[in-house]
Amino acid sequence: MSAARIRIGLHGAMGRMGLRLIQLISEDPRVELVAAIDRSRIGEDAGVAAGIRPLGVPVRALEDLGPANRPDVVIDFSHPSAVPLIADYCRREKLPLVVGTTGLEAAQQQALEQAAAAVPVLASPNMSRAVNLLMKLVSEAASAMGPAADVEIVERHHKLKKDSPSGTAIRLAELVMAASGADRLVHGREGQVGERTRGEIGMHAVRAGDCPGEHTVLFALGGDTLELTHRALNRDGFVRGAIDAAVFLAGKSPGSYAMRDVLESGC
Repeated sequence: MSAARIRIGLHGAMGRMGLRLIQLISEDPRVELVAAIDRSRIGEDAGVAAGIRPLGVPVRALEDLGPANRPDVVIDFSHPSAVPLIADYCRREKLPLVVGTTGLEAAQQQALEQAAAAVPVLASPNMSRAVNLLMKLVSEAASAMGPAADVEIVERHHKLKKDSPSGTAIRLAELVMAASGADRLVHGREGQVGERTRGEIGMHAVRAGDCPGEHTVLFALGGDTLELTHRALNRDGFVRGAIDAAVFLAGKSPGSYAMRDVLESGC
């Protein structure tokens, strides 16, 4: 007998990521969508909204969820301002929470930390397996090259992205800092800025067109350079990673988890 599918609640269901999640959840035999949560398109069938077959799952506001559409895991791709609301809901209802929303401020991060004391929480600026492998390689390169390398990070996203730099770029910079001893970020350069100083990481954000995401970390030494790049061709890598994270998180103990835990688990 096959295992029961994991019941997914999707918060931010009518956004770009949410609609693609609905499509790919419907194709994944491990999971099923039981709750599509949003403030827009209330009452519309989530499958129809996503351009696929009717799923029998109407879009609902969070406060309208009941026992019949109670999920096993919630995936959030909403807005930073909505993260404390869904974190509090999951904490009260004892539901695991996967968060892919980026641009979180300190209070919103704190809401996730409070939730993680009661339920399993996995929050990542990027759910892509390939990006998380990039993070591992960047950390190893920064450790091997140490402070001798000049490090520049360039990220490119579509023109509708609201936060800058991207959460992934910030995380890459944090990894370089931890591994190499670099201690400050320089966001772009203009005018007479003087010579590059030791211990800085250059950070550059490009916003243009419909690019779903591209990150390059440049390590420059005297005489040669190393560039590590991830390029998203569409959003599917992020979406599939979020589904993998939900499968991983179901049944876990309370606490904070990371995508590296998903990668190591083989989900």
